[in-house]
Amino acid sequence: MPAYDYRCPACDDLFEVKRPASARDEVCCPSCGTVAKRVFTPVGVVFKGSGFHNTDYKPRPKEDAPASSPASEAPSCPAAKDGGGCSSCPAAG
Repeated sequence: MPAYDYRCPACDDLFEVKRPASARDEVCCPSCGTVAKRVFTPVGVVFKGSGFHNTDYKPRPKEDAPASSPASEAPSCPAAKDGGGCSSCPAAG
């Protein structure tokens, strides 16, 4: 059963009532007995995943690609310099 917030216009008391969504009768303030008005509170929404404007059309940062980087080259095997090396060594060609 959902809970709804109500505020009393007479004594400004804020209280919560659990009741079915289909109930249409009036809610009275527990402090003074005056008919209270329902308070609508905002709900936090998080947009995750695809299908939302802020995730699909957001400008992506440009990545700077370096011209040549020592990390992108194949590592050399010290055993390959001597004519040896292993079968998985890139320098064993």
